[in-house]
Amino acid sequence: MELVKKERLSRIGTVASIVLAGGEGSRLQPLTSTRCKPAVSFGGKYRLIDIPISNSLNSQINKIFVISQYLPSSLKNHVEGTYNPKDSCSSDLEFLSPNESTQGASWFKGTADAVRKNWDHLSQTAVEYFLILSGDQLYNIDFLQMLEFAKKTDADLVIASLSVEEAEAKRMGLLKTDEQGLIIDFIEKPSDPALLKKFQISSGKHPRYLGSMGIYVFKKEALAKLLAECGDDFGHDLIPKKVKSGNAYTYVFDGYWEDIGTIGAFYRANLALTEQKEGGLNINDKKNPIYSRSENLPETEIHGTKVVNSLISSGSVIEASEITHSVIGVSSCIHNGTIIEDSVILGNHIDSAGSIPPGPLTTYFSIGENCIIKKAIIDEHTHIGNNVRLINQANLTKYDGDGVFIRDGIIVVTSGANIPDGFTL
Repeated sequence: MELVKKERLSRIGTVASIVLAGGEGSRLQPLTSTRCKPAVSFGGKYRLIDIPISNSLNSQINKIFVISQYLPSSLKNHVEGTYNPKDSCSSDLEFLSPNESTQGASWFKGTADAVRKNWDHLSQTAVEYFLILSGDQLYNIDFLQMLEFAKKTDADLVIASLSVEEAEAKRMGLLKTDEQGLIIDFIEKPSDPALLKKFQISSGKHPRYLGSMGIYVFKKEALAKLLAECGDDFGHDLIPKKVKSGNAYTYVFDGYWEDIGTIGAFYRANLALTEQKEGGLNINDKKNPIYSRSENLPETEIHGTKVVNSLISSGSVIEASEITHSVIGVSSCIHNGTIIEDSVILGNHIDSAGSIPPGPLTTYFSIGENCIIKKAIIDEHTHIGNNVRLINQANLTKYDGDGVFIRDGIIVVTSGANIPDGFTL
């Protein structure tokens, strides 16, 4: 399989990935109060940044740049500890941030500005194409297919796109194309019904649109020329200019893709992993794995717990009464009599724990006895006392408390929180 991919890549040309991981992730608050969005844990053992990096490696793209800005330390620790050239997921990976830029420590103003401010370094890479990715999206993509399309069309720019309904279309860039895939018009996040109608690709009760996935393949020379234009963001500023100048195409993708923009989207994407539905994110493909940090954890211990449709990650000690339709992250400790339903427990990753006492993480980060936790996200390195009830009994859509919040009707316990015995929400 790898040999076939290498032969395909050799016909395309040299490629490097640029993963944009600098966003503040304000819509994912409070999970992003102490780290950037790409560093947030996902699926029990991964972090969001693992998805674009793993898809690049699985497509034999081993030269990868990660550009970060907002609270980068935990992301940097994870990336450098995971993608080591000595490991099986060997890569030539560089982590870039504002204070490492040749233009000083100025903040990036947008996605294009992040690439522009690092261009002196990026431009020295001997490649024909740059693949630009977001650090907070979920997908399984063979990027070689997209690159082969770019080679076939001799495009300066290829934008990955997919068919979406109106609710999604309003938060995406929309494309209008000819029969060969040449983009003839582009607009970013339209809300005007008249504008939306111009971009319909099908009509009827539920019209559909061609939405940009924020995944771009650029010829190196074309990217350099575009970055010389005014504008700080690819979607808002530079992509429309490139579409007007021509030779921009779209590669239409028909698989799974999800932009983790809100607490609700994050929650649903995690729980979808427990449902074994076709068309979702595949984390079980041994030929195209999602890589994660090797923490050398012991096997999970489960003592008398009824587990239904759930993922239980390694290093955990589970004594709960019942766990249903939930994701339990690495090194979680859940004590006797506790019931967990429809919840995401992010676990206790070693690389983000900071200064911690000696001994197993489960001795001081845990969920106590006889708790009931429903429709909740429990962040890393939290302590929940005994007889705690997190059930949103007032059916609130939003709530702000001391380490406990409600967003989109979902309870969120933030990293470092200490929830006392008997607490009820």
